[in-house]
Amino acid sequence: MKSKNTILLVLIFSIVIGSIFISLNGIKIGKYEIPKIKDAIDLGLDLAGGVYVVLEAQTNAKGIELQKIMEQTKVIIDERVNSLGVSEPNITIEGSNRIRVELAGIDDPQKAIELIGKTAQLQFIDPNKNIVLTGKNVVGSEVQYHENQLGQQEIVVSLELDKEGTKNFAEATGRLTLEKNIEDRIIYIVLDDQIISYPAVQSAEEGGTAITDGKAVITGSFTLEEASELAALIRAGALPVEMKELQTSIIGPTLGLEAYEKSLKAVGIALIIIMVFMVIIYRIPGLIASIGLIIYTLITVFTMSALEVKLTLPGIAGLILSIGMAVDANVIIFERIKEEIKVGKTLRTAVDAGFRRALTSVMDSNITTLIAGVVLYYFGIGPIKGFGVTLIIGIIASMLTAVIISKYLLKLMVSVTGGKNTKLYGANSEVKR
Repeated sequence: MKSKNTILLVLIFSIVIGSIFISLNGIKIGKYEIPKIKDAIDLGLDLAGGVYVVLEAQTNAKGIELQKIMEQTKVIIDERVNSLGVSEPNITIEGSNRIRVELAGIDDPQKAIELIGKTAQLQFIDPNKNIVLTGKNVVGSEVQYHENQLGQQEIVVSLELDKEGTKNFAEATGRLTLEKNIEDRIIYIVLDDQIISYPAVQSAEEGGTAITDGKAVITGSFTLEEASELAALIRAGALPVEMKELQTSIIGPTLGLEAYEKSLKAVGIALIIIMVFMVIIYRIPGLIASIGLIIYTLITVFTMSALEVKLTLPGIAGLILSIGMAVDANVIIFERIKEEIKVGKTLRTAVDAGFRRALTSVMDSNITTLIAGVVLYYFGIGPIKGFGVTLIIGIIASMLTAVIISKYLLKLMVSVTGGKNTKLYGANSEVKR
């Protein structure tokens, strides 16, 4: 059993060392490649550089009406930002009438600023490139359920037009129903020069007639989410609101990358000092805690990479804080184990009892911090949200390593060392097994 546990312990240590090597240097096997973890993690605005803009709506609307306008504006800005190819932009409504847009790592920040601040232009264009309607002609656009020819309920997007729009739409649809080819009956809905939908008017042979009441529906194989998005985009063009640029900042990557390098160095120094301290004070348990910290760090950074979490400077602070929480959990557990040894229990019994009795305190402290992280992520904006998300991931990883992995490794170590010399475990006396 002892030799089996020794082999298992060596195997675990080898896997940890191999994971450290891969995370620092990357590896390529045939077509498969694992990049350096430093290159795999997405960097936030303050590290990668980019632009942030704070916009204020110039409107006298209040209450629910203002909220609706701001949500529509946010949708259209998000649509524009996606056209820039920006990964995970941070677009949030601040207060009641402001929108903050953060775009990390974009090539042309000035273009982004100009694009974001532009008022939406919605047009309905026929196959001959004639403008049938504009955003000002659309009174409303909502998601509805209509019964189709088979008697089934289907999701549609409804349109309601003003007096001028009703007249123009009646003329256009009446003309298009006479066309036989479906390509000649399409009305393109264009928002900021991008086609967002292209419904076709029913031909006269299919029973189609001119739409003269100013009310139309767009049918198709919509999901509820797709229909809601299309309706919101049309409303955004129909209800343009002037957005005044309150604050703009273009952040160069040089300063951010320098801060990133120094922050990574700080994390490395902190880990080394903590591991040295733990080994000096607790000896073998301190060594196990150090291995646990390494595993914790690997779990955290690989999770952030897999979830494409953007790392910010406050996020790095959250990571360091969760390292402290992980060490705090180990200290509580090891001190409890020492107390169990002092009352005459064997190392195996002391380890089990120490982890069991310290579990409540460890869970309480970590759960309260986890709640704080969730609140910061949910209600925070920008850097605060980045701090919250890394804190959440770090706390979950620290509980996993402190409560499960460290316990398993420590029990393996007790089996390998024989469990007789308590000095190796931070206690001052020896006990019989």
